[in-house]
Amino acid sequence: MIKIEKFVVNPLGENSLVISDETGDCIFVDPGFYYSEEHDEIRKYVAENKLNPVKITNTHCHFDHIMGVEFIREEYNIPLHAHAEDAFWIDKAVDQGKMFGFEIKPVRQMDAFLTESETIKFGNSELEVIHVPGHTPGHVVFYNKEAEVLIAGDVLFYGSIGRTDLPGGNHEDLISNIKNKLFVLPDNTKVYCGHGPETTLGFEKSSNPFLT
Repeated sequence: MIKIEKFVVNPLGENSLVISDETGDCIFVDPGFYYSEEHDEIRKYVAENKLNPVKITNTHCHFDHIMGVEFIREEYNIPLHAHAEDAFWIDKAVDQGKMFGFEIKPVRQMDAFLTESETIKFGNSELEVIHVPGHTPGHVVFYNKEAEVLIAGDVLFYGSIGRTDLPGGNHEDLISNIKNKLFVLPDNTKVYCGHGPETTLGFEKSSNPFLT
């Protein structure tokens, strides 16, 4: 059974996740670790839980979700996997940060591309990749049917949805993809969002003002 540990990090309150299972293998999702204290916290968590990091998997590549990518890559010598259509955001990492008043270091490009319907494997576990563009062209989410969890990044929030006013965003696509790709999953699916608290698909179907 998978375990999900959430770290709320960087000045934008981004949710960075460490997902592990009984084997000790783990993946990092959207590592946004920015401050040295956040680096120390994640080192401590991995060491104390005797975890074996195997890869980084990003839902998308806006700067607040990749602030910690190079730190994690170097600390654990593991690759970055994300969707090819978000490669341009990695190229613009430094400029992205400057736009919002943050100094971040360049980020090397992805080591491998995630594609629709493939599975991310670690230990005895798997996550299904679902392509949900709209917030960014290459935004993906990760779903585990057995654990009834969805890692949604910045597609869907508690009572809200991701912004679509940045390059590559598309409001109509985002709404359509949420309804046609995510809302077909079971209502009791727990949603881990890129910012803010967790929610469920059922709650968002019935209550989200952008989607009802």
